[in-house]
Amino acid sequence: MKSFRDKRRDGRRPHPARAEQPRPRDAFAAGRQQAAPAERRETKSAERQEAKPAPRVLARREGALPAERLPLILEVAPNADYALLDSGAGEKLEQYGPYRIVRPEGQAIWQRALPAKEWERADAIFTGDTDEEGIGRWRFPKTPLGETWPMKHDGIDYLGRFTSFRHVGVFPEQASHWDHMAGLIASARRPVKVLNLFGYTGLASLVAARAGAEVTHVDASKKAIGWARENQEMAGLADKPIRWIVEDAMKFAEREERRGSRYDIVLFDPPAYGRGPKGEVWQLFEDLPGLTDLCRSILTPKPLAVVLTAYSIRASFFAIHALMRDTFAGMGGTVESGELIIREKSAGRALSTSLFSRWVA
Repeated sequence: MKSFRDKRRDGRRPHPARAEQPRPRDAFAAGRQQAAPAERRETKSAERQEAKPAPRVLARREGALPAERLPLILEVAPNADYALLDSGAGEKLEQYGPYRIVRPEGQAIWQRALPAKEWERADAIFTGDTDEEGIGRWRFPKTPLGETWPMKHDGIDYLGRFTSFRHVGVFPEQASHWDHMAGLIASARRPVKVLNLFGYTGLASLVAARAGAEVTHVDASKKAIGWARENQEMAGLADKPIRWIVEDAMKFAEREERRGSRYDIVLFDPPAYGRGPKGEVWQLFEDLPGLTDLCRSILTPKPLAVVLTAYSIRASFFAIHALMRDTFAGMGGTVESGELIIREKSAGRALSTSLFSRWVA
């Protein structure tokens, strides 16, 4: 679920990244410090090659393609925890618990429905200017607000946070997937293991744990994992079985495949581009087929679902729909694909936030 992530989702959260720690001067021999430019370039090139593992060898799966259901539009309506109050002119006006927040929204190319005075009542505005205006890039027209504030999702307490990359720690449109997952866990009437890759601040993991699942949450950002642990404590779910793991998603999934670890539900929400904690490079169109194949390989014999969400990519949901159907050939079930949208309160317009495709047994 970043800057927690070096992720560019047309302004959505960045992907987990960690800047390389500078080496102390005395760690280098004098001769090495004076290395020729060509030698330094060769060293950097070798480091880049080491960070990028060999691509997974893929073969088309045999068997009948799963049934399909599309387009499926999953909608989040305004509620007491969150509401999209209005949008337009490249911005959106949202209500997060007690706070009214204004943030950029590139897809809001229409005109605002609410009068200017309603927008002027905002408690926090993401400016995109400098840190001098407050925490990160936020301006507080009324009273300066703290970095965090208490929030709720369907009775689960968590921390909202004004981050320097304009996000607040939750993506409300994902609630449709969370509700669906919780229903699958409850109706399974058996122990269920959930893997949440690119898990960000942990709301999906908390929903799954509350529903009774054993959860493994993976994110490449140590800071995001720390925030997720805070959310677990705040939600009163500290006794629930959640493993918090700082790791590159692809490397973790490969290791689970080798170890024979298996999951009933896999969620993955990859960025268009990102870097892992050890410099691993992620390119969605290059790496998504391999990771999708891995997700199939680490399913239990009686799996429940695999859910893929893709933000800000130049593609139709038909592209990831075809990938998911091909990957899950021979598994039966249904692949459902479409868009996640948030329904606006003012004029009832639909704001599309992302594409998705999910295989359901």
